[in-house]
Amino acid sequence: MSQPFSPQQQQLGRLPDNRNRVQVASFEQYLEAQRAVDYLSDHKFPVERTAIVGEGLKIVEQVTGRLDWNRALTLGMSQGAVTGVFIGLIFGFLGFGGRNFLALLLDGLLLGVIIGAVWSLLAYALSGGRRDFTSVGGMRADHYNVLVDPEVAEQARELLAQMR
Repeated sequence: MSQPFSPQQQQLGRLPDNRNRVQVASFEQYLEAQRAVDYLSDHKFPVERTAIVGEGLKIVEQVTGRLDWNRALTLGMSQGAVTGVFIGLIFGFLGFGGRNFLALLLDGLLLGVIIGAVWSLLAYALSGGRRDFTSVGGMRADHYNVLVDPEVAEQARELLAQMR
């Protein structure tokens, strides 16, 4: 019988063995599987005895645009600005240097823009043109199965049959 996460498994990041669990539903989208488990939870089902398992995993990388010197500069400056403002906020809230809040925020912004620009242009130059594009990536599954322990499988099926 599969056990829910023990404290040791949670600490070590290990997942329980799902080989003995029973499939009670399958969905094309993760959000649908999540909605099913939420429905079970809302109806007092012991969801700690449940797993959502994606099958047919794929790594998908969507190319979002061409990367050139101007784009590298723009991306570096914008990322640096966000980081700089964040650091300026932290220093401002902590009252570093006896300076006023706005001055620390602006200093952080300026320093972040400069460092972000230099860092981004350096990284682009060192890439040697091997990756002249930007992209976003992630993992997707063909479908998502909701698995439960065998002892509660019938209860889960009955509840999910009532879900709209």
